[in-house]
Amino acid sequence: MKIAFIVFNDMTILDFAGVYDAITRLKELKIKTDLDWDICGYSDTVRDKHGLKIIPDKVRNNLGKYDVVIVPGGLGTRSLQNDSEFIDWIKTAENVQYKISVCTGSLILGAAGFLKGKKATTNFNEYESLQQYCGEVVKERIVEDQNIITSGAVSSSIDLGLYLCEKWAGKEAKEKIREMIDYHP
Repeated sequence: MKIAFIVFNDMTILDFAGVYDAITRLKELKIKTDLDWDICGYSDTVRDKHGLKIIPDKVRNNLGKYDVVIVPGGLGTRSLQNDSEFIDWIKTAENVQYKISVCTGSLILGAAGFLKGKKATTNFNEYESLQQYCGEVVKERIVEDQNIITSGAVSSSIDLGLYLCEKWAGKEAKEKIREMIDYHP
């Protein structure tokens, strides 16, 4: 399984780090040895909303070669949802098996057209913004509608990571990772 973790300027680092940490432990613990990933950005360097610098592994690469694309949220999503060049890059994930978002990353998935007719969620402050993109806004922590999985506000990234661990490797794997990070949802 090959995952593209999307990064962009003014993202919320916990949106990225929570899901990244849980999922990548599947390989670290040799639970899912076929797991690989790239950090993918639209520019050579990105900074989170507080200035933390991230250097992507891949820049403007075709996302269609991945099995999973995960988009974090953050203030950057507000302008990026209207950035046609960025959204065209995200659209290269059209045939990717799983399109996943944390928080307002769902606005990016929506702007790319991936949420049409789907149930989805986002940060509680952006439910109205999400309505234009999806069939139904669901006010839950994690929403799965076929190949689209969206999660709510910032701290849901850890919940989402554990949810994906269970989906891809089973409940025992999820529990092992939850215990390792001493997380008590």
